[in-house]
Amino acid sequence: MSAADRRTTPVEVGPTEDGSALRIRWADGHVTELEPRYLRLECRCAACVDEVSGRLLLQESAVPADVHPLAIRWMGRYALHFQWSDGHDTGIYPFELLRALCKCPECLGVEEPDA
Repeated sequence: MSAADRRTTPVEVGPTEDGSALRIRWADGHVTELEPRYLRLECRCAACVDEVSGRLLLQESAVPADVHPLAIRWMGRYALHFQWSDGHDTGIYPFELLRALCKCPECLGVEEPDA
């Protein structure tokens, strides 16, 4: 498996200990934690983003603060599909997108202060 493949191959997907976020552990050892509302707002399906212009159709105000996944399904070896508590269930989240959504200091290129 190449380094690029290891970056976008999840080996574990599930909730954080407190259930507040989705945790993905990647084959390269990195861990991504994504809050449900942030993830829901990043949906790229045709109902959320105009297929021709790329213009965002989803209104942030239409997504409840407490939105959460009711079910998560693997889509082959390339993506996850979420059934959301707000009734939305058409988006597919490719692994490359999920990795790119990581907002940890390492992924944002921010150095953490020495302890």
